[in-house]
Formats: sequence, C-alpha cells, structure tokens
Amino acid sequence: MQARFPSLKLRLGLIAYSLLWWVSLPAILIYLWRRGRRDPDYRAHLAERFGIYGAATKGAVWVHAVSLGEMRSATPLIRALLDRGETVITTHFTPAGRREAIREFAPEIAAGRVRALWVPFEYGFAYRRFLRAFAPKYGLVMEIEIWPRMIISCRANGTPLFMCNAQYPQKSYEKDAGGLRAELLRGFAGGFVKSEDQRARFAATGMPNLHVTGELRFDQPIPQAHLSAAATLRDVLRRGRPAITLTSVVAGEDALYIDMIRACPGVFFIYVPRAPERFDAVATMLADAGIKFARRSDMLDADLRLTGPAPDIDVLLGDSMGEMYFYLGLCDRAIVGGGFVTKGAHNIIEPLALKKPVIVGPHIWTIAYPAVEAIAAGVCTHVQTADALQQVVQRPPAITDAQISRFYTDHAGGVARTLAAIEKATGA
Repeated sequence: MQARFPSLKLRLGLIAYSLLWWVSLPAILIYLWRRGRRDPDYRAHLAERFGIYGAATKGAVWVHAVSLGEMRSATPLIRALLDRGETVITTHFTPAGRREAIREFAPEIAAGRVRALWVPFEYGFAYRRFLRAFAPKYGLVMEIEIWPRMIISCRANGTPLFMCNAQYPQKSYEKDAGGLRAELLRGFAGGFVKSEDQRARFAATGMPNLHVTGELRFDQPIPQAHLSAAATLRDVLRRGRPAITLTSVVAGEDALYIDMIRACPGVFFIYVPRAPERFDAVATMLADAGIKFARRSDMLDADLRLTGPAPDIDVLLGDSMGEMYFYLGLCDRAIVGGGFVTKGAHNIIEPLALKKPVIVGPHIWTIAYPAVEAIAAGVCTHVQTADALQQVVQRPPAITDAQISRFYTDHAGGVARTLAAIEKATGA
C-alpha cells in the first residue's frame, strides 16, 4: 500500500522550511536588490514573486523553466503545445530564463498566447494566488527542480504537476535516498523522464505515472542567424587554424584550460564562461597569462558583426548569454565545461546538433544520459586528466559528420514522445 503523503516527518519539515523562508525574506530582498545593480531585471516585476499579477490567463499550460538552460529545453515543447492551440505560461527564477522566453516567444506574447512570469517565492499564500489567478490545466517542471511549496500547493489545489525532461543523477539519487527530498517526488502527478535508468530511480522514490520520453534538447531550434554570423567570421578569426570552443566553463577549471591554451599555440579557442558574473574574472586570468584575446562585447555589435578591423588574437572570450550556437559555429570541435570539477559536466547536445565532436572531462554524472551513449557511439571523447585533454586537442580522433548525424537522429523525437505522454497522463 502506498505510504501516506505527506508523512508526518515531511509535514514537520515543511513547517521548518516555511519558517526559514519567512526569516530569510529580508536577506532574499537584499540579494535581489544587490543583484539588480548589475542586472535590473532582478528588481523588476517584484510583485509577481508574491503571486500578485495584472490580468489573469486562465486554463493555460504552465511550464516552469528556472533559468536559461531549462528554458531552452522547454522551447521545442512549448512550440508544439502552441501548435496544438494551447496558451502557455512560463515561470522563471533567473532573469536569463525569463529573457529567453521573452526573446523566443515575442510574437506569441504580443498575441496573448504566451506569458512569461517570475515563479512565486516559496510561500503558501503566493502559490494560492498564482493558482487562483491562472488555474493552469497542468504544470510541467523542467529537469529536476524540487520546490516543496510548489509541489504541496499544486497537490492541495488539484493541479497536476509533472516533472518534464526529468533526470535524477546517480549522486543526487544516492544522497536523497530515504530523505525528505526523495519523498517530495511522490507529490508530483508523474514524470516524463529521459531514459530507462532515470525511470528506475524516480520509481524507487515512489513517484507515480512515469513515462520515458527522451531528451527534449535534441529537438530544440537552432538560430540560423547565429550560424550565418559564424560562417562570416570563421576564416577571419581563425586565420587557417583549427578551432575549439570551450562551452560553459565553470569556476575551478580555468587554470587547467588556460594551461592547455598556452600549450597549443597553433589552435584558436573560443572561451565561453558558464555565468556572466565570471566574464571579468576570466578576462583578467587570460590577460595575466599573457594570452592574446578579445572580448565578444568589445569587437562585435548586437548583430555579431565586427565593429572594426579583425583583431590578431588566439582566444575569443564569449562574454554574452544566449549566443552559444554562434560560438559553436566558429569551431571544429567543442570541450564541454564542468567535467573537470566534481559538480559535473554540462550540455553536450548543442555541439552535436552542429555536428561538432565533443570532449568531456572525467565527471559526467550530471549528463549520464546522453553522454554515456555518445561516448559509446564514438562522437564524444571522455578524458580523465589534463594531459589526456591536451593530447586529444593536439591529435583529435577522426569523427565523421555521418556518425554524429546517426547518433542525433537515433535520440531525437522527445517532443513527440512527451506530447503523447502528456495526453496519456492527463487525458488532455
């Protein structure tokens, strides 16, 4: 028999969690104010974070995409939902996610078919207001975002809430086993998960109504304007050299990559930090290392055109958000950041979408699917050390476009599978 949800232990945990949010409210507001000095969007529309809105949009599909990566995962699915005549509300916690929704769906927002909002803070009253204002048909939480008050409020309101494009990395699964976080997963109405391994992990927590739907990022749209801009600049910047893009580089990896750049003088690099707050720090590190580089913001305009003569550089520092396909369009292959720190590597799908072979470091537990399959297919090289990375950069393995195309085709179709699963799970 299914255990009662929520258990007494979880109810007590939620009381402590709620108290923590109330006690922390001044600190949260100060954090938003300070972040707003550099990014005014943190301070904008603050009422939404407390469930206060203007006109409501009732009966829409609700998609929660906390930040930029989750929003990109959601984009092809939202397009498909719109094609079916749905109205969509998106919620976000970071400005990057909200801006991506506004950029991608500007015409639909103008037509009233999409609305981008801040997700409510974790207060019961804020979620009651949100659910009363919008009465969503159902909610889709992208990836593995676990917001206790969101889950409990939707369950109490009778709003079906599903995890979508969901994954449960092995380390997180082992850490959560038997704990309150794992129990919260039983509060979802179900999950649309990336692989059979993921399904088994979610099932072990007691999450109901599970469907294997694959990875939505294989279906995400590619901005052709970014590829055109890259094609125009590729020869100008590379000057006949092979080129490698370092994507989503995180703190703790910079010294390793900078040493690699200095050891490979015949290679052009495009260096893209994971977070905008790291742009200045990485620029300082490159300058201190004596590397000839230029910042994208200094040499290119908003349309990715040169603002002056092409500089003589060995590294282009990608100090912008939302232009990864441009940076990948410049290269022959990509190194995906995060793999040389224990927090784990980031998305390998964007390079593969452009038929760029991928290199990852030792820690791939965060992207086990599809990294394990990509390594087995020979389109992703898994290196364990800095020396091995340098050898692969200097003597890259032969990987054909046909290999990558076969792999990509084999794993595409997540949108169609997710739509079918939604229909089955909700009857919608």
